[in-house]
Amino acid sequence: MTIKAVTPRVVEPPASLGMGVSVYPSATAMVWQGEGHPHEAVAVPGVRLAPGDALVAIELATVCGSDVHTVLGHRPAPTPLVLGHEQVGRVIALGRGGAKTTDGHRVSIGERVVWSVAVPCGRCARCRRGLPQKCLNLQKYGHERMRRGWELSGGFATHTHILDGTPMVAVPDDLPAEILAPASCSTATVAAALEAASAIVPLDGALVLIAGAGMLGLTAAAMATEAGARVVVSDPVPERRQAARAFGALAVADPRAAADSRTGLATALNKAGGRASSPTIALELSGAASAVRSLLGAVDVGGVLVLVGSVSPGPELSVMPEQLVRRLLTIRGVHNYAPRHLEQAVRFLAEAGANYPFAEQVGAVFPLAEVDAALACTSHPRVAVQP
Repeated sequence: MTIKAVTPRVVEPPASLGMGVSVYPSATAMVWQGEGHPHEAVAVPGVRLAPGDALVAIELATVCGSDVHTVLGHRPAPTPLVLGHEQVGRVIALGRGGAKTTDGHRVSIGERVVWSVAVPCGRCARCRRGLPQKCLNLQKYGHERMRRGWELSGGFATHTHILDGTPMVAVPDDLPAEILAPASCSTATVAAALEAASAIVPLDGALVLIAGAGMLGLTAAAMATEAGARVVVSDPVPERRQAARAFGALAVADPRAAADSRTGLATALNKAGGRASSPTIALELSGAASAVRSLLGAVDVGGVLVLVGSVSPGPELSVMPEQLVRRLLTIRGVHNYAPRHLEQAVRFLAEAGANYPFAEQVGAVFPLAEVDAALACTSHPRVAVQP
C-alpha cells in the first residue's frame, strides 16, 4: 500500500505551550457520543506537541472486541470518545527533543511504528514496582474522553497524537499492516500471558490448552507453537476450530461435546499429548465462565491457569483451597501488558508472522467514515478501518 507523504506545517507558539503542528488536509477523528449514537467526523486542524510527543498518520486500524463491547453498552466509557487502540502508522511530526522507542532508538520522521495502548507515568508506586500497565495515573488510547489538547487520542482517525512516555516500537516496512495493527493489543497481550505461564512451566515441550479461538486464541496458538509447545484449542465454533489448526494447534475440541467423543476435549488432549495428556499450561482467552471452570479442572498437577478473557463482571469462580494445595496449582491474571511485551509481539510478527495466516484474519477493510459498519461486522476475527 502506498502512503501519501504529508508535510506538516509547524507553528511556533511560546515554548511553554509546546510545538503547534497543523496538517493539510485537517486531521479527522471519528468521535463516538455514546450508546445508540453513530460516529461523527470531527476535524482537528492542529495539535500541540509537547516535548517527547509525536504525531502519527494512521495506515490501518483494526477493531478489537473491546471496541465492539463499548459501543454496545457492555462496558462503561467516557464520551465523547475516539475509539481504536490497534493500529500502525508513520511518524509525521515530533515535539521538541524528539521521541524514542522502547529500546532507546531516536524516532525519525517517516518511521513506521506501533505503540502501546497504555501510557504510564513512570513515577508512581506501581510503575516503580514494574507494573506500568497498572500505573496509578494510567491513560489509554481509545479509552479516554476526548479533551482539548488530546483530541487525536484513538486509532479511528487519520492521525493519532502520541504522548510522551508512550511505549513505541519501530516495525518493518515490508510487513503487511493487517499483521502489524493488532500488535498493540492482541499480540502483546498474548506475549504477556505466555510470559506469565512460562514463569511457572517452561513452554518448550509443554502441553498447552487454549480456550477461545478468536484473535487472542489464534495468536496464542502460533506463539506457543513457535516456543516449542504442543497446543490444543477449544472453541464451540467449527470455523474457528479449523482456523486454529492453521495457527499451529495439533488438535481442537468442541467444549459442548462429551469429553471422550470424537470432538471432545479428552480426545483432543490425547491426540496432542499422547500418554501425557493433561495440560500443564491453560490459557483462558474467551471470557466464558464455563471455560474458566473447565480449564481449572483440566490442568495437571503443578500446572498454571492464566486468565485473560475475564475482563467483565461475571459469576464467581468456586475454588477449593485444598485442590490448589494438593495439585500445586497456580492461577494468574493478565490485563494489559508491559512495554517489553510489545517488543516481543513485534519481534514475533517480524520473525514468524508470515508463517501463519495473520493477514487473512482481517476479513474486511472499511473506509474510516464507515467505522460504524466496521464495528457491526462480526463475521471475522478482525476487521479494519483505513483513512
